[in-house]
Amino acid sequence: MIPRPRPPTLSPRARLLLMHAEPFLEDPSAPLGGCLYLVGTPIGNLEDITFRAIRILKEADQVACEDTRHSLKLLNHYDIQKPLISYHEHNELTRAPELVFAMEQGAKVALISDAGTPLVSDPGHRLVALCLRHKIPVIPVPGPSALLAALSASGLPNEEFLFVGFLPARSGERKRAIERLRIEDRTIIIYESPHRIEETVAETLEILGDRPACLAREVTKLHEEFRRGTLSEISASLQERPARGEITLVIGAGPARIPRTSGVSSTTLVERVEELMQQAKLDRKDALKLAAKERGITRRAAYDQLIETKLSDPGDE
Repeated sequence: MIPRPRPPTLSPRARLLLMHAEPFLEDPSAPLGGCLYLVGTPIGNLEDITFRAIRILKEADQVACEDTRHSLKLLNHYDIQKPLISYHEHNELTRAPELVFAMEQGAKVALISDAGTPLVSDPGHRLVALCLRHKIPVIPVPGPSALLAALSASGLPNEEFLFVGFLPARSGERKRAIERLRIEDRTIIIYESPHRIEETVAETLEILGDRPACLAREVTKLHEEFRRGTLSEISASLQERPARGEITLVIGAGPARIPRTSGVSSTTLVERVEELMQQAKLDRKDALKLAAKERGITRRAAYDQLIETKLSDPGDE
């Protein structure tokens, strides 16, 4: 048997050079031409940034950000001196084409938000879509995310979850949005502002029932706080001690059987389905599922009831 040759023994200096070279040799985020990097930045603590994110920000030709003054603090902290280009919801319609043109000329642009991962409840979708349309590489550089940080520390089930983002500011629209969440068995994650959080918690309690929940405030910052309990307990705590700062609300699943709401028992299944479709803007399938849960029956049983009602309705003859 011919002995297999051993790999050459590298000197300590050669191994060190190879270790430094490997990220660049294997990193798919180093195209030859222009490209867009989506760089995750700290949500509070400036130490929560990856080595790769720092390197990309140093290598980029331009850094597009929501607030140039806010982002300048981060760049100064890591001694990064790059041109800052404002990119926010009010100017992205015109700024996106400008950035795409620069990337077509070979520029490497790093997009960052004020905090966390770009495009997650932040502007950037228009720019990404335009880059893809123009065959410009879009490379994610993962980093911090308030929703994942809050979920992981909430103590609530995280096998499946639904990220809602910010609910509508107006009470009527917000209630309709929450109504559509009654059908959810997954953990729900919501962003909310401090001046609306008390009202939002009260409305989720009223519509979803007294579910387990966690209010995460100022995550990774000096005044980080987690209020865990039920929605009613969190609502009471907000009345005693209002919450300030950046807030993420995590809501667990309700009981398997949802009690009938007032007025449901006096309406037929057909009427309730139509009511949910109109008021909560649910499609017929989801409205039927929610109506079935309110009555403590399976969706199949509810469907059979609908068919039976339709067949027995003289108006359909």
